[in-house]
Amino acid sequence: MYKYIEKIFTFLYPIFRKWGLGSSSASYISLVLNIIFLCVMAYVIYVIFRLILVTIMAVIAQKTKTKFDDLLVTNKTAKYIAHLIPLLFIYKSVPIILERFEYWEGFFGKLVGIYIIILVLWIIRTIFNALRDYLKLKPRYSDKPIDSFIQVIMIMLWVIGITLIISKLFEIDKKELLTILGAVSAVIILIFRDTILGFVSSVQVSINDMVRIGDWITMDKFGADGDVIEINLATVKVRNFDNTTTTIPTYSLSSDSFQNWRGMLNSDGRRIKRHILIKTSSIRFLKEEELNDLKKIHLISDYIDSRKSEIDDYNSKHKVDKSIAINGRNLTNLGLFRKYITEYLFNYPELNKDMLMLCRQLQSTAHGVPLEVYAFSHDKRFENYEYIMSDIFDHIIASVGYFDLEIFETNTENEFQV
Repeated sequence: MYKYIEKIFTFLYPIFRKWGLGSSSASYISLVLNIIFLCVMAYVIYVIFRLILVTIMAVIAQKTKTKFDDLLVTNKTAKYIAHLIPLLFIYKSVPIILERFEYWEGFFGKLVGIYIIILVLWIIRTIFNALRDYLKLKPRYSDKPIDSFIQVIMIMLWVIGITLIISKLFEIDKKELLTILGAVSAVIILIFRDTILGFVSSVQVSINDMVRIGDWITMDKFGADGDVIEINLATVKVRNFDNTTTTIPTYSLSSDSFQNWRGMLNSDGRRIKRHILIKTSSIRFLKEEELNDLKKIHLISDYIDSRKSEIDDYNSKHKVDKSIAINGRNLTNLGLFRKYITEYLFNYPELNKDMLMLCRQLQSTAHGVPLEVYAFSHDKRFENYEYIMSDIFDHIIASVGYFDLEIFETNTENEFQV
């Protein structure tokens, strides 16, 4: 390849000399034309390879099931790689074009080399960004400080990159430079380990807005559950709700998982997510007379009328034999109880009606069928939130018997005595 590049950029000078131009004039004219030609070729190479790489990456992303290649497309990795190819072409061409201009050859050679190093680091950064986004999609890694790990790796890579740039600029032997930096950094890290970790973590906490003074955080590893009262280089102080104080190393916020409740406090409601276990053997179809009795319950009387009319029309239309309860469509005591709880929640004044609110049945277990309430209370203060949740479940537990359902309880010895 080098021979072809040499032929491309050396054929003009001899032609100008044959035309009778002087050595200096021929050199400068051929230099200008070669630079123009180099820029045009570099741009053409960039456009071609960008089209090829972006197209290939997009096709691969569509055909594969993994999300990683989609994220590479989103982070424009192929586009940056396409920048690298014409730069390599320029890097190889500069010594040939500037053969008669030694000073400029060294200057532009260093400049292009430095740009290539920076571009390679940028490409690696886009790959790591894609990897970060990919790992965040995995439940296993969703609560891990992926950003912190990638930032540390990128810092190390930038240190190596800057070392190479310094070596290239001042023509220092790489081995000597690495030896000096390695010896100095080893001493610095040994003496100021906690300070360096604290500094890096403080920057991460600040930039990523992970924790603010006044935030309620929970960190089980250190027994912290309360409000942040101080953040400094080495430690974060948390005043727990029992009025004790926990001190957490700042770097632990970027290396360990913790829970910040700021999002909940800034939202329009605090989530209530609790269930009761309904005894499976108590679930059954409802009879006509039972439905008439349940119609006396105000919240579901209209629902029973509309559903009963709909079910009767369906069964009549399809000539269903209702001598057996399982035939056709029916109402169950659990289904009606779910509807009652839903209506009760919508009529409960302390719940936020603009946020998600439902009563749902979860996967059956050996202890019965879980019936879960999922809603949000307007009041987010601990004592009021607990009162609202308890009040709702007091009513739900007391209402179970009206639908001839039973709540699962572990049998005691007295229940087996005759």
